[in-house]
Order: sequence, then structure tokens, then C-alpha cells
Amino acid sequence: MGRRRNPPRRHQPLPPLTAVRRVEIGPDGYDYDVRPVPAARALKNYRCPGCDHEIGPGIAHVVVWPSDVGEAAVDDRRHWHTPCWSNRRSPTRKWS
Repeated sequence: MGRRRNPPRRHQPLPPLTAVRRVEIGPDGYDYDVRPVPAARALKNYRCPGCDHEIGPGIAHVVVWPSDVGEAAVDDRRHWHTPCWSNRRSPTRKWS
């Protein structure tokens, strides 16, 4: 008797990013672009600069970068827990 083969699994496409980025003024006076990342699009591990804890896959968070460098500057983006970004108090300008 032969083995029954399962059909290959098809990966579901990721939902499109519906949230647009917004510009916020940080406590240091600089403008930052902030883009929410929904849990379904959070696929990798990141380290939050606000609390120094890990942001795991499947955790909704925000990606933040200085407005003056443009979105293409991948090295300047930082992934933050949403509450860590909302509650930051000290200057965050570590990108220069």
C-alpha cells in the first residue's frame, strides 16, 4: 500500500500595510517618521532601544527613523515597542 502524499502548503500573502506613516516631534526637538507594524507583518526579532528587550515575531510595534534621512536609509530605522515609543522621555537622537 502506497503512502498518501499531502499537497504542498501554499503560503498566504501578507496583508498590505494599511497604516500610513506619521511624523512626530521627539523630546529632542527632531522630527521622526513613525510607521506602525501590525502583528501579521512582524516576522523577525528586533531589539527595542527604549527598554532593550526583544520584539519577537508576531508582536505589533512601530518603526521609527529621523525624518531628515528619508525612508530609504535602512540603517537609520529602529523598531520600538509601541508603549516604549509613546512613553520615551530622554532624547532619542542616536542616529547622527
